[in-house]
Amino acid sequence: MSKVKEYIEETITEMVHRVTWPTWKELQANTILVVISSILIATYIFVVDFILGINPNSFWKGLLGFIYNM
Repeated sequence: MSKVKEYIEETITEMVHRVTWPTWKELQANTILVVISSILIATYIFVVDFILGINPNSFWKGLLGFIYNM
């Protein structure tokens, strides 16, 4: 039980004194970067899926083709 207590105390010490937390401005900037990157990647995947699914005679009709056939 003493090892668990020691672990918790060391964790608290590290989180309070040794970790460098981002400022509010850095956190906002990084969040915006992640959101924009996610939107760009999702758009790219949608466009590629749409282009590959245009041919109605092909095996893969894309995600839109799958949805429209439901």
